[in-house]
Amino acid sequence: MLLVDTNVLVDVLENDPQWADWSIAQLRAQSRVHRLAINPVIYAELSLTFSNAEALDAAIDGLDLDLLEIPRPALFLAGKAFVRYRHQGGTRGNVLADFFVGAHAAVTGYPLLTRDPKRYRSYFPRVSLITPDAAP
Repeated sequence: MLLVDTNVLVDVLENDPQWADWSIAQLRAQSRVHRLAINPVIYAELSLTFSNAEALDAAIDGLDLDLLEIPRPALFLAGKAFVRYRHQGGTRGNVLADFFVGAHAAVTGYPLLTRDPKRYRSYFPRVSLITPDAAP
């Protein structure tokens, strides 16, 4: 199983001129090795680009993505990562989506396909990231 971050999916769905080719190539390559998945947080983030749930669900089905629940230990870890973030000067008042996604990957051992690795590397250094800067 591999978690796919929201930014990669938005690249594909919106045909981003800078990133769509990379994101499509990665989804194709990774789907040969892993089942591709999202979680409820990624689903919620993706909903911002759709007018209704049916259209979003059709896109998820079309991309052959599994929707996985976030395990309780990952929810706990997300909260702890947020506490570290606040102690290090972070200003956001609510637990950030990246903490839920990163903690989910950390607890399950799933790699994460993302274009935005900074927060994941800082708070979940053991998560295996597939990023543009890691591409050959």
